[in-house]
Amino acid sequence: MNQSHELFERAKKIIPGGVNSPVRAFRSVGGTPFFTKKASGSYLTTVDDKKLLDYVCTWGPAIHGHDHPVIREAISKALQNGTSFGTPGPDEVEMAELLVDIVPSVEKVRMCNSGTEATMSSIRLARGFTGKSKIIKFAGCYHGHVDSLLVKAGSGALTFGNPDSAGIPESFAKETIVLPYNDIQAVENAFTQTEEGIAAIIVEPYPANCGFILPKDGYLEALRRICSQNNAVLIFDEVMTGFRLGLGGVQERTGVTPDLSAMGKIIGGGLPVGAFGGKTEIMNFLAPLGPVYQAGTLSGNPLAMAAGIASLKLLRETMPYERLEKLGNQLAKGVKDLANQFSIPLQVPQVGSMYCLFFSEVPVQNFEDALSSNAESFKKLFQHCLNNGVYLPPSAYETCFISAAHQEDDIAHTIDCIKNAFRSF
Repeated sequence: MNQSHELFERAKKIIPGGVNSPVRAFRSVGGTPFFTKKASGSYLTTVDDKKLLDYVCTWGPAIHGHDHPVIREAISKALQNGTSFGTPGPDEVEMAELLVDIVPSVEKVRMCNSGTEATMSSIRLARGFTGKSKIIKFAGCYHGHVDSLLVKAGSGALTFGNPDSAGIPESFAKETIVLPYNDIQAVENAFTQTEEGIAAIIVEPYPANCGFILPKDGYLEALRRICSQNNAVLIFDEVMTGFRLGLGGVQERTGVTPDLSAMGKIIGGGLPVGAFGGKTEIMNFLAPLGPVYQAGTLSGNPLAMAAGIASLKLLRETMPYERLEKLGNQLAKGVKDLANQFSIPLQVPQVGSMYCLFFSEVPVQNFEDALSSNAESFKKLFQHCLNNGVYLPPSAYETCFISAAHQEDDIAHTIDCIKNAFRSF
């Protein structure tokens, strides 16, 4: 038995399912999860000394690659001053200034500790600001494990084919209206039919937790219009897409500006972090200025702020987006060409450094389309790639990431690996 197997057996005795986040258990792709002892650049090294080309990138944050020396140095320097203060610190101000300067929708910002906290707080703030309680979310969009939002969620919940979690009172879920993504008429109807009014729409502008789905032309613009017409708050969950598909995220790419934005992942440089921000008039409803309470012992943690500042400044200095777009296009085209060559039905939606593999005859435009794709074919591909040194997300319903540390040779190796896999289909 190798070390990963031994660790997993030990973990299962004391950690539910042996993992601290469900998708890591490999339940939907089979086999035993590997344990990582080291990560550097575009590679992970397992406890059994197997080197894996990584397309998970810690689920998004590692846009610069793993263990970047600039970020490591920033953490090391901050560590000399302590690990946590419980008071305001100078790096919190610098981080806030960076976010206000970079993200189009953000005039004021509040730091927190995770993407889940960011979306949860955004929802509470929208309700407090509007005085209304109903929220619209979209099937397949995952906004963290918030009770009222874990309804037809993506990510790990979708992986297990059980989108609605136990432990959530029915009354909570009733405050959430779940609609199909990319169907603007459904949104119009919801506003017309909801007498008590709707506080907010929360959306992953490019859903990336049930695979990777792109909006139809004009869809995001229509959401903006409907919210403005109905005095509802438009919330973009850019925890994944923020700072990755462009310095200012999807809202920079599309020109569609939400009222609030939830952020995370990249702004922590690999450490736990979250943030939410938006219009001054809405953000001023937060305590201590306003009646909406939100707090956190480790919010603005000095180590996370140092790492995040280094990460954002590095993005500004290097502006890797054109190169990441090129690598993403190269990979997507190469895989699609292979699928055509082997007559395999495959969709490869891709923007910049984000892409996914849907084994489907038709383009995937919503949650139901994603569920209709062939998860068994993905499982087969995943296992072949893992056995040959390429680590894809361990679920057919997750997004792959490319980092600035990936090289053209890495992309070529991945395409060759997938070619060999397709030969056995």
